Order: sequence, then C-alpha cells, then structure tokens
Amino acid sequence: MTLGKVIRGLDLDSVSIDELRTLLAEHGVLILREQPVDDMRFLAFLRRFGEMMFTEGETPVPGYPDLNVVSNVGRTTPPKSTFHVDTTYVPNPPTYTALRAVCVPEAGGSTLFSDQYAAYETLPADRKADLAGRTMTHRVTGVASDTDSSAEHPLFAVHPVSGRTALALTAPARCVAISGMSPDDARQTIRYLFEHSTRSDNVLRHTWAPDDLVMWDNRCVMHRADHSGVVGNRVMHRGMIANMEIVSVL
Repeated sequence: MTLGKVIRGLDLDSVSIDELRTLLAEHGVLILREQPVDDMRFLAFLRRFGEMMFTEGETPVPGYPDLNVVSNVGRTTPPKSTFHVDTTYVPNPPTYTALRAVCVPEAGGSTLFSDQYAAYETLPADRKADLAGRTMTHRVTGVASDTDSSAEHPLFAVHPVSGRTALALTAPARCVAISGMSPDDARQTIRYLFEHSTRSDNVLRHTWAPDDLVMWDNRCVMHRADHSGVVGNRVMHRGMIANMEIVSVL
C-alpha cells in the first residue's frame, strides 16, 4: 500500500463509511485535514463505524467517557512511547483508532506509523515459512489495570477488507510468547520482527497541524508518538472502534 492518505475538508456527516473503511484498509492511515470538530462531532463520526471501545486506566475526556485524553500537560518528563497497536492484550482489540488535535505544540510531537503489510511482504521466505500458522501471546503492561490480561492472536493475519496479509505485532514488552517456540527463540524472533517492521523506510511520520483528525487501521499499521524535542502543549483526544470483523489466519 501507499502508507497514509491526506484528505482535506471532508464532510464527516455525509461521507460513506464503507468508502472510508476501504481507504483505511488500502492506506492504513487517513489524515483528515481542516476538521475543526468538537468532541460531540468527533464522537458522532466515530460511532458511524461501530461500537466504541475504551482502554481501562486511561483518562476520559470530561463529559465524553468513550474518549480519552492524550496529553503532555503538567508532565516534568516526556511520556514514553514505542511502536505498538492499541489494546492487543484483549481477545478483540480495536479495529480503528482516531486522534483529533486539541492543542498542537510549537515543535515536535509527530506520530509515526509502520506499514505492516510491507513488513510481512518483505520478510525472507524462510522466515515466512517458519512463522506461518503461529500465534503470539500479547500481555498487558504499562497500563493501569486490575487484571493481568492476555490474549493470543495470529502472527500473520489476512485483512478482511483488503485481503492482504499483515505482520501482526505490538510493543515487544507486550509480546510474551510465540506458539511452538522456546522463550529464548521467541524473544529473539520478536525483536527481529519489530526491528524489521519499524525500519525507517517502512515508516510514515505525520506532523500535526491545527484541526487535524487522523484515523488508522490497527490491523495493518503500528504507531507511536515521537515525544522528543516537543515545544509547547500537545493535547489529543482519542477514540477507538471495537473489532466487529473477523481477521483470517494465514
């Protein structure tokens, strides 16, 4: 795919959601410019895709419990971030995640995305053969939670809309096992796959502008915030749409 597609001035109230689902499956990330929406319109737009999902332990937006705040305001040290997929430690992770820019910093604060279709397609043939049919166990870490939640997901997953195969990963700290592998082999493999996925030529950097709304398909991209060199306040409101579609295993 061509990772990322910019669309300006889209009418969120009338646009075809099926068309957006197709674009998300094809491009992974939609960068919707010129969207001066408030939380009410943001939430109404997201609900057109399906049921909302909220990660336990996050800070809700006042008055909008389906949305959460992502902010550096009041912090003395930058937040930590690595490439990941949101909330993969549950049986049905969110299909889509979206951020709307509430406050854009003077400098820094980009969000990066990796192309997980390309990550799969560029794996050496022997790696593909060895990993075909395997699953990975994802475990919660670094999120306030009352449970030690974990879930098992296919390592190679066929996207139900595009029909393409993606390498399904998240942050290495949350990838705790690969089926049929010893713990040492799994750790080495996870590190290899993560570095392969996040190499610079496989990453899109989005520099935020006022009124940006960015949405991505968690089934074919990973993402992370770049908190280095941020000058000023960075405040985003985040919404996630629950997984309502079956992902096939390769």
